[in-house]
Amino acid sequence: MYRRIRDLREDHDLKQRELGAILSCSQRIYSNYERGEVDIPTAVLIGLADFYHVSVDYLLDRTDNPEMNL
Repeated sequence: MYRRIRDLREDHDLKQRELGAILSCSQRIYSNYERGEVDIPTAVLIGLADFYHVSVDYLLDRTDNPEMNL
């Protein structure tokens, strides 16, 4: 389960359907990403990180620091 992408979506008051549209995928595919039923493609991870202005490592729960290292 990708807890952080769900938490970020909820913190931004977005529905799965809305985020799916932003990422050009269906609500069902996006839901599968959140539940960890399918691996999130790299391009989608980068899109989520850019959208939320956080690092991919933060999304993947590899760090607690949301800052992007540029």
